[in-house]
Amino acid sequence: MIQRRNLLALSIVTALSFYGVAQAETAAATEADAAAAQTGGTQELEEVVVKGIRQSLKASLDTKRDAEAVVESITAEDIGKFPNTNVAEAMAQIPGVTIDRRFGQGERVSIDGTDPSLNLSFIDGHPVAQSIWLYGEQPNRGFDFTLIAPEVLGRLEVYKSPEARLPEGSIGGTILMHTRKPLDLEKNTLTGSVGYSYSDQASKGRPNASLLYSVKNDAETFGLAVAAQRYEEQVDRQGIEVFGYVPASTFNNATGASATTMVPNSVNAAWFQQTRKRNSAVVNLQMKPNDNFEATLSGMYIRENFNNYNQSVYSYTTWLPSTVAAVDRLGDVRNGVARSGHSSADGGAVIYDNQARESEVTTKGLDLNLQYRGDGWDLGGQVGRSKSDNPNITQWFIEPVFFGGYSWNIDRGVTFDDPNAARNPANWKDAGWMGNRGIFSSEGEDTYAQVDFSKSFDSVFNQLLVGYRHNKHEEAYGLAVYGGVRLGSLANVGTVGYADTMGAFNGFSYDHGHHVYVGRDNVINWVRGSPINYGAPDPGSTINNTWALDQTTDAFYAQLNFQTAGKLHGNFGVRYVDTETNASGYNPGGAAPVLPAPPSWWQTKTSKYDKPLASFNLIYDATDDVVLRFTGAEVIAWAPYNQMVNNTFLNDSTLTGAGGNADLGPYESKNFNFSAEWYFAESSVLAASIFYKDVSNYIDRVARIERQYNSIRDNNPDQWGSMVGFHGCTADGFCDYSISRPANAGSATIKGFNLNYQQPFGDTGFGIAANYTHALGRTEEGNPMPYQSKNALTISPYYEKGPFSARINYNFRSKYLAGGYVAGAAPASVDDYTEVGASLGWNFTENLGVTLDASNLTNETYFQYLGTEDYLAGKYSTGRRYMLTLRAGF
Repeated sequence: MIQRRNLLALSIVTALSFYGVAQAETAAATEADAAAAQTGGTQELEEVVVKGIRQSLKASLDTKRDAEAVVESITAEDIGKFPNTNVAEAMAQIPGVTIDRRFGQGERVSIDGTDPSLNLSFIDGHPVAQSIWLYGEQPNRGFDFTLIAPEVLGRLEVYKSPEARLPEGSIGGTILMHTRKPLDLEKNTLTGSVGYSYSDQASKGRPNASLLYSVKNDAETFGLAVAAQRYEEQVDRQGIEVFGYVPASTFNNATGASATTMVPNSVNAAWFQQTRKRNSAVVNLQMKPNDNFEATLSGMYIRENFNNYNQSVYSYTTWLPSTVAAVDRLGDVRNGVARSGHSSADGGAVIYDNQARESEVTTKGLDLNLQYRGDGWDLGGQVGRSKSDNPNITQWFIEPVFFGGYSWNIDRGVTFDDPNAARNPANWKDAGWMGNRGIFSSEGEDTYAQVDFSKSFDSVFNQLLVGYRHNKHEEAYGLAVYGGVRLGSLANVGTVGYADTMGAFNGFSYDHGHHVYVGRDNVINWVRGSPINYGAPDPGSTINNTWALDQTTDAFYAQLNFQTAGKLHGNFGVRYVDTETNASGYNPGGAAPVLPAPPSWWQTKTSKYDKPLASFNLIYDATDDVVLRFTGAEVIAWAPYNQMVNNTFLNDSTLTGAGGNADLGPYESKNFNFSAEWYFAESSVLAASIFYKDVSNYIDRVARIERQYNSIRDNNPDQWGSMVGFHGCTADGFCDYSISRPANAGSATIKGFNLNYQQPFGDTGFGIAANYTHALGRTEEGNPMPYQSKNALTISPYYEKGPFSARINYNFRSKYLAGGYVAGAAPASVDDYTEVGASLGWNFTENLGVTLDASNLTNETYFQYLGTEDYLAGKYSTGRRYMLTLRAGF
């Protein structure tokens, strides 16, 4: 309790300690000063209409300079016209922002070395609900920026230091996105684009189009803006994967390595193919009958299609006792890891997983914002609802096996002893089990209401803001897996020739990269034609993966802004949060799962949390060109939803899993930031900032052995018979699983600094924007922080003169720890990653132009490893992407 008071007291004392200085600087304010004071430094910025790279960078810099906190910004040109397919890619140029690109393009962002799930994002001040799209993935609080079309946004700000008026829940930063409003745009604004995106690795392209229309009456008291987009993109990801390592002593018949040498238990060739489609529309209806009252009604509708086809061909040497015994040779031992080996024909097995998936996410929301400006006071309110659902994330799955001898190599894959036999579809057949059909459901919903009141004073302490916010988030998640897929071989299923994959990895095995190709339609038709009993889903899958969570937060805040006629201004305040969480899930209590489950198994854990969160932002205008900022705040952030319930996602083959913890509390942190900004010329800045985050109640994942029921016992009795006695499996169906669960494990610190430089070089047309971030975070046990790169660098030179523009964007981030994306997968480190993009533009007229954008020009590989680089976890190639876009605006 004493520690809770410390920052609150510090914020008040710090602000009051400047009161005497402030009073000495101003005995009385001029009318102009008083008018400026009315804004309190938290004024709503009007829509900035910018044209060109240089004007866009200037507008972003103006937002940064005028902010009453530590804020970074990008505007319409950066968001919509830089070589990016979504908002995350555009944010990569912001100091401190790094992106994880598991499928080649940015999805979620880290801010100043924090996990993406510890940053919250809002559109026009409200949350946007999200649903998962990838089969088997878990919900995440971090915003998925593939959701938002860049064209609908006018500007975006990242608040690295909070104010009491801003919603709580972020440790790294709060991202505020703003759509384009009709009264801020010119009357009858019409802009649009048509384009074509091309993936060189997939050798396929897709069309895109966007449109924005805004109209308002002559009195500018009523307006309507509609933004719509159709976006498609071809995704092709080729990868080499290893599903864990075991000691050589596991293989009693193997020669060529010592007992302690580590051996990959598989080498997989993975091929992910997808056509992403997004239809989105945002409508803003704005009314301002007089200078006092304003109302905005906003609607959002987004439908995304994420259908995909994933193939995995892997040598699973620890699948069964017979496959373990078949390993007769190990070799190429480097740094304690055997990089090659051989399995004899007697027991050797290569598995061919085919996953044809259907996934469609629908997100919609309605928001009403009301503002009334009185004489020296303002009253505002906002109410709305956002819902996202994906009720049928379907996977049609078959898993034929080839039985025969083969050699494997970590870098080159599998080579069969008898290649002709491996190319015969009849030799890829069931092993007593052929597959299943699984259906995930995911739904998220936010209901919110907020009221804000401010009163201005003719004084140094010039504005008081108070308010209340209510938010209820609901999350529901379920899984049903149905067995009964027909047995047979690929000769029965049908094939479409041979795969042409893994070409991104030179020297990869022809056998492995050009294997028998089933084809998406054949997979779906085979499963659909099976005698599946849809009234009897697998009990274990449903019991372990069906859960619900609702979290209700009531927050009150009070914030006092101060501003002198001289050099000192800022704010301090307190936000009090009161949260109740209800986490529900099945708890069999050690019994074998059955359906229908006894009502007593469905259990709800209710937890409550309340805390005052103090903050202060002090800004000192040292000179006309130099701004100093010192900020401090208490902040909290909650774990991803699935980690807060008693769910368990199991991999019955690898006997691993991941689950939640209904007793989990939030992260708590005390954040401090000091920055110095020198605006040495027009549209130019040289800035440095230091950040320090002292995180308590830190959440880490701990793996322990748990006895769990293995559904293979019910679905594949032949395979189960060989597993009994293996890895602790007993005849009653229970095995020893390594289960990773979150826990409030102690404390951690994150510290580092940002450097930021931006300058246009006179009238030459040349200019540059660059930034560097150094971040270092460790838990009290000395473990690294997830998604934190020690070094991140962005360099973006540009040229813009006359009708021609060109820009290059270089983004580098050093290695970082990433969580396992599939349940049970160990956290893996991602190696250094460099993204190089470029953009060329030509304006035929003031209203018509064309751009050619390119991404991943260096064809970077996304490389994951376990512990050290000798332990490959995954190596992925997604290829280069090109986008040709014709834009028009009137």
